[in-house]
Amino acid sequence: MTPEDFQSRLSKWHEEYARELPWKETRDPYLIWLSEIILQQTRVQQGLPYYQHFHSTYPTVEALANAPQDKVLKSWEGLGYYSRARNLHAAAKYVTEELNGIFPDSYDGLLKLKGVGPYTAAAIASFAFDLPHAVVDGNVYRVLARIFGIDTPIDTTSGKKEFAALADKLLDQKDPAGFNQAMMDFGALQCTPGNPDCDNCPMASHCFAWQHQRISDFPVKSKAKPKKERFFHYLVFTDGKNTLIEKRTEKDIWQGLYQFPLLELSEAKLTAENLLKKIQNAYPGIPAIQFATKTETVLKQTLSHQRIFACFWTLQTDRLFVPEEYDWKLVQRSKLATFAFPRIIDRYLND
Repeated sequence: MTPEDFQSRLSKWHEEYARELPWKETRDPYLIWLSEIILQQTRVQQGLPYYQHFHSTYPTVEALANAPQDKVLKSWEGLGYYSRARNLHAAAKYVTEELNGIFPDSYDGLLKLKGVGPYTAAAIASFAFDLPHAVVDGNVYRVLARIFGIDTPIDTTSGKKEFAALADKLLDQKDPAGFNQAMMDFGALQCTPGNPDCDNCPMASHCFAWQHQRISDFPVKSKAKPKKERFFHYLVFTDGKNTLIEKRTEKDIWQGLYQFPLLELSEAKLTAENLLKKIQNAYPGIPAIQFATKTETVLKQTLSHQRIFACFWTLQTDRLFVPEEYDWKLVQRSKLATFAFPRIIDRYLND
């Protein structure tokens, strides 16, 4: 199939089935950038209300840059992969302070923004400035792998180069934005991960995977590494009205989010007696604890490279205070909803 034939079939399909999404209706690079960062590793249905919230709360790149990071992280709460939010905020500051609020209008310039890689730079370059850069996201990998029978793993350097080269070859140079949107829509609606509509696909007669009945074999990924398991014991101090929280500042998961003081141990099983001993060793000078009770259910959260098991211990005390040596905050329990927490703590609070 020639690039021209591919473009023609794709264009005719897109005329009938294109998705209506708000970021498709703008050429504003700020709004397109917002949508692309939000939709990284996030489904459109989940990301849409976040895009609408960011659009209304931070209507300009300057508004986002001038917002406190805690507020931005709170706005992001529930989307996961919080490094995206921190990078979003840092890039907004860079555009505002270093570029006088003007977004880069070249692919190379866009790559200088924190959190912007080849895919995002190509998307902004084509959608905002109509520059000829092919977008290669998960949808595009799947479409190209199936149609052309490419078995190179998509999560390898050689695979990424091979798919990028093919996407550039197929790209409609006269309408790169329309082509890229069509490719992404085609993967999202027609050539879906499960149960693709092959019987009504305009590419079926040229599709390697369909002709060889190997739809489920593509795209190919390298064998995943086993996930690291971590056991978090959260210390929920309370005097009935107040509790203690801290901000995660280390270069680790959930950096910049709040949590209850934490003991990370080698397993989830722990008696109250042993917990109190470990607390005394780890946090000398804390308020006197009258009793400790653990939630019955161990909450779990799976991340890209690790699996978190969380236990929450209620630690009752008559007099709650912040020891001078710890960077903790004393907050009313009724005010916890104003802070940005990891999803696993939100689940605990909601329960």
